[in-house]
Amino acid sequence: MDAFFCVEALEEAIDLFGVPAIFNTDQGSQFTSKIFINTLLENKIQISMDSRGRAYNNIYIERFLKYENIYLNCYDSLKELEKGINRYFEFYNTKRFHQSLDYNVPDNYYFGVFKNAVIA
Repeated sequence: MDAFFCVEALEEAIDLFGVPAIFNTDQGSQFTSKIFINTLLENKIQISMDSRGRAYNNIYIERFLKYENIYLNCYDSLKELEKGINRYFEFYNTKRFHQSLDYNVPDNYYFGVFKNAVIA
C-alpha cells in the first residue's frame, strides 16, 4: 500500500461522508508520509496514531466486527457496510442481552434502566 492510494481513499471518503474530527492509524509509512499528513492537516483533521509496534491495539474490535457481522453478511458497497454495522451496533446495544450485565442490554446499564439487576 502506498501513500498516494491512502490519500485518494481519504479524499474519496471526505467527499462522500464529510470531514472527520479525528483519524486514527498505525505508524505505517503510508500514514506517516508528508503527503498523507498534509492532507489531514489541510482538512483540519486531528491526527491519532497507535504507538510504535502496537499492531494489536484494535484486534479485539476488528475481530468482533468481522466475526459478529461482516463475515456473516455480503455487503456490496461501503454504504451498505456502514448501514449494516450501524444496524448491528443498534441491535448489540438495545436488544442483545449480555451475561456479564446480568442479562441486561448495554443501553439499560448506560441509562440506568435495569431488568434483573438489584440496585442497592
